[in-house]
Amino acid sequence: MQKAIEIRDLSVAYDRRPVVEGVTLSIPREAMVGIVGPNGGGKSTLLKALLGLVPRKKGEVEVLGRTVDRRTLRLIGYVPQRENVDWNFPVSAFDVVMMGRVPSMKLLQRPTSRDKELVREALKTVGMENHADTPIGEFSGGQQQRVFLARALAQEAEVLLLDEPVSGVDAPSQHEIFDLLRGLQRAGKTVIVTTHDLSCVAERFDLALLLNRRVVAFGRPEEVFTPELLNETYQSHLMVLKVRDRTVALEDGGQGG
Repeated sequence: MQKAIEIRDLSVAYDRRPVVEGVTLSIPREAMVGIVGPNGGGKSTLLKALLGLVPRKKGEVEVLGRTVDRRTLRLIGYVPQRENVDWNFPVSAFDVVMMGRVPSMKLLQRPTSRDKELVREALKTVGMENHADTPIGEFSGGQQQRVFLARALAQEAEVLLLDEPVSGVDAPSQHEIFDLLRGLQRAGKTVIVTTHDLSCVAERFDLALLLNRRVVAFGRPEEVFTPELLNETYQSHLMVLKVRDRTVALEDGGQGG
């Protein structure tokens, strides 16, 4: 099976301080992968390194069998953390989603009828077609995430990278977003999500990556969510519970990892 992402010995450092070290990883196509680990463990940095948004100290990355360049980046849709977005910027949902078409346009080219149709289709897929003209700042957190996901879909991305997509989002919206991502996976997309919600990964995801600067473990959640591997990842005491056929882990105090 062709791999969606192939990473070989990837390392990233900020001001000579290692953030990601020696990551080697193969992610299959059409998988739903949850990346979990402590704050500062390199989850967001790993996504940015795949996109070339941060310089690599060393290592190689291939996406769908190709080295990462401008053409390859069109195949990767990225949804950043909500706190990294200026929600007061005066643009509509339609405008935001149209940004996903920019990599496919020539310099100063106006959107074509096909570009506009792809934007409308993407908004419909995420259930936001009736809010195309609404300013982005007027949406709830869950709606904002849907619009940014639509931007990735309008880009015609094959691989979706989402950085904490349910952070600050109410519980019903969280379930809706994860249901939407599962539907996109079934439609052939590869979905990679950073999250602190270990129970959600245990219940909904095909594969889990335990990351704390380096790869601690990678595999099916029921195989890698063990007390030993979780303690190695978080380097603190975790309460590990078996709930039916899945494992749930909580840090002391009841907070997700």
